[in-house]
Amino acid sequence: MCLIVFAWKVVPAVPLIAAANRDEFYERATAPAGAWPEHPHIYGGRDLKAGGSWMGIAQSGQPDQSPRFAAITNIRCPSEHRDDAPSRGHLVSDYLAGSMSPQAYVEAIRGDCHVYNGFNLVLGDRDTLIWFSNKGQDDPRNGQPLEPGIYGLSNALLDAPWPKVLKTKAQFASLLCLGAPDEAFFEMLADTTPAPDMRLPETGVPLDLERVLSAVRIETPGYGTRTSTVVKLFADAPAVLHEMLIQ
Repeated sequence: MCLIVFAWKVVPAVPLIAAANRDEFYERATAPAGAWPEHPHIYGGRDLKAGGSWMGIAQSGQPDQSPRFAAITNIRCPSEHRDDAPSRGHLVSDYLAGSMSPQAYVEAIRGDCHVYNGFNLVLGDRDTLIWFSNKGQDDPRNGQPLEPGIYGLSNALLDAPWPKVLKTKAQFASLLCLGAPDEAFFEMLADTTPAPDMRLPETGVPLDLERVLSAVRIETPGYGTRTSTVVKLFADAPAVLHEMLIQ
């Protein structure tokens, strides 16, 4: 998952609204969003290579329980990447399949988070939402419940001012104010316009690749945006996840 914008406790009766693009190599085997056979209450995509997920929801089994949500993005830092690191997608699937509170889960994984390549994990329920990263330890929000607001994540830390994050956060806020339908969020996620060179971040990849990766929706011969997703957690209704397959 390489772009997530989300509104936390901004819209009445809808504690969480998230819109996201997942970018991945086309050759990596993936199952589209659906109920998981071994955990029918979980709905989301599956990484068929490592078995985890990039985003999903888990419906509550009891009337007094809240639906659960989790999503992850990688942090782009080629110089620190380790091929032998465990799959970060299990951080999503393990939370969705478990029963720990968001804060308890973060504390449970904190001690071993350094074994993974860089990641941003967003997880929670209708009451609490947490951003946790094994980078950015100086950010006081890291690992703590988020305040109400509109947030954005790509392949850097929370709200890093990358062009695609700034653009989609502004568009997302406008669509929320308009009460726009899901189709409008998917249209926002389909923008293939690259950012101007003077606004590109420096993440350790060549300029021509940085340029391509700056678009909200990425298109290259071997790598790009494979799914767009809209998720909503309601205060008094089951959660919903709508996925659009790109590749």
